[in-house]
Amino acid sequence: MPVVETVTWDQILAWRMGRQFLAPAVAGGPAYVTGRLAGVQAQVASAAKLTIALRQTELCADSDAVEIALDVRTLVKTWAMRGTLHLLPADEAAAYLELSAAHRNWERGSWQRSFGATPADLETIAAAAAEALAGGAVLTREELTAEIVDRTGSAHLAGVLGSGWGTLLKPLAWWRVLCFGPPSGGRVTFTSAAWLPPVPDPAGTVLRAFLGAYGPATPELFDKVWLSRGNTPKAVLRSWFAALEGELAEVEVEGERRVMLAAHLDELLATGPSTAVRLLGPFDAYVLGGGTTAAEIVPPERRKEVSRAGGWISPVVLRGGRVVGVWGKEGVTLWDDVPASAVEAEMSRHERLRLLLGGSGP
Repeated sequence: MPVVETVTWDQILAWRMGRQFLAPAVAGGPAYVTGRLAGVQAQVASAAKLTIALRQTELCADSDAVEIALDVRTLVKTWAMRGTLHLLPADEAAAYLELSAAHRNWERGSWQRSFGATPADLETIAAAAAEALAGGAVLTREELTAEIVDRTGSAHLAGVLGSGWGTLLKPLAWWRVLCFGPPSGGRVTFTSAAWLPPVPDPAGTVLRAFLGAYGPATPELFDKVWLSRGNTPKAVLRSWFAALEGELAEVEVEGERRVMLAAHLDELLATGPSTAVRLLGPFDAYVLGGGTTAAEIVPPERRKEVSRAGGWISPVVLRGGRVVGVWGKEGVTLWDDVPASAVEAEMSRHERLRLLLGGSGP
C-alpha cells in the first residue's frame, strides 16, 4: 500500500461533496448519479427522487426520470444494503446484492426462531417465486404469496409468509429471484430479477464505488455504517479489502488511519476546505454513507435531531460538508453560523426542484 499521506476532515468533506455531485451538480441521468452514490435508499420514493435531482443540473431534473430509468431497466429497485429498499444501477446491481447477502443471517438460529423459517424453507419459497415470476409476470404481494403457497402446498409457509413477509423475501432479492415492479393501483408489485447481469468482481465493484463516494474509510465502517450494520463475517470483510489492496492508499486523518482509492489521492490532496451550503432532503446518501454517528459530519449532541425516532433521517443543512442544521416545512433550524443569503438561495433551488419533481420534497 502506498505511503501514508496526511489529510484533514475539511478536505475530505469538501472532496466528498464534489464526488457526490453536490458541488457542483452534474448533467447526468438517474443511473449515472445513482452509480456514483453507490445506490440510493428508496424506502421513501420522493426522498430518493430528490436525492438524485439535487445532484443534477436543473435542466436534467425531471419528475418522470426515475420511473423511465426503471422502465428501461437502467435502474432497478430492490432490497439491498442494510436490508433496506434501494435504487441501484442495473449493470452493477448484482454486485451490491451479493455483498448484501454475505452475512447469511438466515442461517442463524436466532433469525430462524424469530421468523419461523429455515434455510430450506427459504429455498422452497425462492424456487416457487422464481416459477411464479417467470416469463415477465408482475405480481402484487398478495398474488405472489398466493402463488408460493399454491405451488408448495404448504400451510406452514403460508403462516410464515403471513407473519414475516418482507424479511423473508429480502434473501430472494439478494439472490436475484425478484425485484420490485411498477406500482399497480398504488400497490407494490414484484417481477423477476433474472435479467440483472452478473458482475465479474462484485466486491471490487462495490468497494470502488463506496470509497469513491464516501472514502477514506475502514473495513469496519464500510460494513457497520453502510453495508450490513456490522453483520458481515470479519474474515469475508478482510478478504474483500485485501483483494483490492493494490488499488488502495492509506491516509492519516487527524490521527486516524483510513484507506481510499489511490487513483483519487492526488485529487483529495489538492482539495481545499469548502464554504458551500447545501440543503439535502431526508435520507440523503451523503448522510447515510458517512453515517449519522460520524462526529465529523453530525455533531454528537445534535444526532437525535438528524437520526430521529422510527429510523427517520431528517433533511439537513450542510456547510462545507458538515451538518449545521435541519430543515423542513416548519422552517430552518441552524446550530452554527450560515449566511442567510446562502440558505435563501438553497430554499429557492428546492422550490424549483419541487415544482420540477411534481411536488416531491420536504
